[in-house]
Amino acid sequence: MKINKKKFIYLISPNNITVEFYKDLKLVLSTNKVSFFQLRLKKYSLKKKILIGKRIKKICQSKKVKFIVNDEPLLAKKLNADGCHLGQKDMHIDKARGIIGNKIIGITCHNSIRLAKIAIKSNPSYLAFGSFYSTRTKKIKYKASIKIIQKSKKLTNIPIVAIGGINSKNYKNLLLNKANFLAISAYIWNNKKYKPKKAIEILK
Repeated sequence: MKINKKKFIYLISPNNITVEFYKDLKLVLSTNKVSFFQLRLKKYSLKKKILIGKRIKKICQSKKVKFIVNDEPLLAKKLNADGCHLGQKDMHIDKARGIIGNKIIGITCHNSIRLAKIAIKSNPSYLAFGSFYSTRTKKIKYKASIKIIQKSKKLTNIPIVAIGGINSKNYKNLLLNKANFLAISAYIWNNKKYKPKKAIEILK
């Protein structure tokens, strides 16, 4: 998988999709800082996810951003997404490959080198570690430290995605410690100070 250092953001959807969201998404992606956009909707019906996904995928394609579906390889296939992201409780990567073929598949490894070593055997597109900082997006069960990035870099060349509470005050530390991509959601979509486009422009 090619890594463009300028496009270091792995953007995750907000929990709720509003009418304004699509306009904001176009503006955010036009900053040319985003490599991936992940559709992560826990509360929506399959029908609604398909409708929302189709619309988002068009925007992603127009901005040359990879469109990823969280948790659901079958939905990824239905939307003809660029790939899917798998948590530890989701389908095994080999089974997911059987559904979506040779597309992007990333795996959550929480804060565990043991899980990373297991994942590496299946040759995923990226490994995701976190949560590095406290976040309101989801309940934190696992706390990751910079050391996990350093350890995994010694094991593999597979790109590393850092996740959890990343914002303008702490993001540089992760990039300096060789995280390839930063997964960000709340800082962009629920920022009390800045609109989404302004929030992403601050990350340089």
